[in-house]
Amino acid sequence: MKIFVDTAKLSEIKEAMSWGIVDGVTTNPSLIRQAVEEEKRNMSLEEYVAEILRSVGEGKPVSLEVMSLKAEDMVDEAKILYEKFNDIAHNVVIKIPINTYAGYYEGLKAIKTLSEIGIPVNCTLVMTPEQALLAAKAGARYVSPFAGRIDDYIRESKLRMIRGKDFQKGDYYPWDGKGVDDNGIRSGADLVEKTVMLLENYEYETEVIASSIRNPRQVREVAMIGVHIATIPFQVLEQMLLHPKTEEGVKKFSEDAEKAGYRELFE
Repeated sequence: MKIFVDTAKLSEIKEAMSWGIVDGVTTNPSLIRQAVEEEKRNMSLEEYVAEILRSVGEGKPVSLEVMSLKAEDMVDEAKILYEKFNDIAHNVVIKIPINTYAGYYEGLKAIKTLSEIGIPVNCTLVMTPEQALLAAKAGARYVSPFAGRIDDYIRESKLRMIRGKDFQKGDYYPWDGKGVDDNGIRSGADLVEKTVMLLENYEYETEVIASSIRNPRQVREVAMIGVHIATIPFQVLEQMLLHPKTEEGVKKFSEDAEKAGYRELFE
C-alpha cells in the first residue's frame, strides 16, 4: 500500500518525507489556507504551493484542487494549475469532485475532458462505490472514497448521534458497522472495500485512495482490504508509530545496555 500524507503544512510534509515512507501528498484549498496562516512563511500562495511540490519530489503525486463547479470552468482551472506547477517536479494531480450542486454530471464531464488531454485526475468526495465506478469509466487516475465522512454520516443520520457529544472526529467506528448502513455500506472501511472490489472486478487502472482517515486502526483495515493508497493526516501517521510496550522496551534495553558497558563498542 502506498502512503500519501494528507496535509498542506510544509513542516509536516518535509518531516514525513524524511521518514522514507511517503509516496505522495493530498491537499485541498482549506488545508492550504490553514497551512499558510499557521506557518506564517514569508512567501506568496503560489510560492508556497511550488515549495510543496519540490518538497514532495519528482514524480510523487500531489493533488491540487479546483474551485469552480461547472465542468468548463473546472477544466480551465485544472489547465492553469497543471501548466503553472507541473514542470516543477512533474507531480501535479488535479482533484475534481464526483459531482457538484451546479450539476450532478459536471464532475464526470470535467474528468473525461482532462483525462483525454493527459492531465491526471483524483476524483474526490466519493461516498459510494457506484460513484467510483463512474469516475473510473470517465478516466480518473485515482478515486478517493471518504471513509471517515461516511462513518460520521452513519453515526449522525442513522444512529441519531450528535457530533462532539457522542463521538469525537478521531473515534474508531467498526468495519462491520453497528447494525445500520447507508444503502448497504456499513462503514467507511466497508465503502473502501466495496470500491476496491468493484474496480478490480473490471480491471480498471484507476487506483483507490482511502481518504478521510481518522485513526491508525482505520489505516490497518484499509491496508487489510488491499487498497492501493491511503492518504493519512500527519498526526495519524505519528500515532501509527506508538505503543506503550515499545516505549517500555526501548527504555529497558537502554538501561540494560548502560549497565553492561555496551557503550564501549561505539567509542
